[in-house]
Amino acid sequence: MSYSVFRKSPDFRLFLLGILLFALAACGGKDPAGQGDSKTPKTYRVLPLKRGFITLYNDYPATLQGQNVVEIRPKVDGFIEQVFVDEGAVVRRGQPLFRINNPQFQQDLLTAQAGVSSIEARVADARLQVMKTKPLVDEGIISKYQLQSAQLALRAQEAALAQAKAAVANAQTNVGYTTITSPVDGVVGLLPLRQGSLVSSNMTTPLTTLSSSGNIYAYFAQTERDLLAFSRSHSGATLQQKLASLPPVTLLLADGTEYPQKGRVQTASGLISNNTGSVSLRAVFPNPQGVLATGGSAVVRIPQHLENVVLIPQAATYELLDKRLVYVVDAQNRLHSVPVTVTPVPGGDLFVVNEGLREGDRVVTEGLIGLKDSMTIKPVPVDADSFLQHVQSQ
Repeated sequence: MSYSVFRKSPDFRLFLLGILLFALAACGGKDPAGQGDSKTPKTYRVLPLKRGFITLYNDYPATLQGQNVVEIRPKVDGFIEQVFVDEGAVVRRGQPLFRINNPQFQQDLLTAQAGVSSIEARVADARLQVMKTKPLVDEGIISKYQLQSAQLALRAQEAALAQAKAAVANAQTNVGYTTITSPVDGVVGLLPLRQGSLVSSNMTTPLTTLSSSGNIYAYFAQTERDLLAFSRSHSGATLQQKLASLPPVTLLLADGTEYPQKGRVQTASGLISNNTGSVSLRAVFPNPQGVLATGGSAVVRIPQHLENVVLIPQAATYELLDKRLVYVVDAQNRLHSVPVTVTPVPGGDLFVVNEGLREGDRVVTEGLIGLKDSMTIKPVPVDADSFLQHVQSQ
């Protein structure tokens, strides 16, 4: 049997090399991810900035207090004989609240009245003596001295009568103090003492507290910085005039609901507290249904109307270290990261731009992850007018 050995020629080797290079070229020309040309710019929504207006709100925790808060205290000593009202009752001015039992005052009144009756009799007798003496003096039967003496005796008795009547009035006043009436229209607070309790004019605990139900005061504080900003942004020669220019304010109740009645900021203390560095202000709210009560807590919301400002969506910004930035698109559709200073708008959707952007700039509104400086995009404009109308309608 014979065998032959196959040896590859140089031409055959070149043929194999050509096939290998062709295969590599064919593989390299395909996109393994199937994504097409990576140099094609991606599309992003872009907002051309325009100026508009918006209303911001500043919220301040507040404590509520009635327009008139009166502590009811006894003026005389004695035992509480009767309580005419209950806690939380609405009372009118002059309405009885308590009756204090002190028999001594009634006895003093009876004694004073008896004294008046006795002295009135002596006055009548002295007046009669004057009437009897005067004709005798006119006829010269007796001297003028006796008439003058009778007149002086009458004056003394009249003075004693006036003093006795004053004692009656004083006794009547003390008796009147035994019935305590409401000095104002208001709502009755706690009643720490009940029927049978001993009270005195020098006791430290009041019988109750009355708070006015007509209007309610909301006391809140502003920092010195906020007060300076307020003074610069509102017209008026004095702080009181600036407060008068404020629009009506809103009260948020403890459960977060809005009180239906609007209020006004009336006054500020004018003194900055050394302890807190703040100024106390007072807003007044109507309280016709008595919903607001003294001692309650709430939030005073003061509106601030901003005109001719630049607004951007919060989603158009991102944070890097201690800066907030946006991507601005230039005329060649390239991106540039720009730092901005902003003020949040309540609701969490928008920012008011303080610095960094101007009208006419175009900013990317969404999909910021993966973007970088000098990157070229294909902008899809967002209608700025529709954006502002949506913002202003909120």
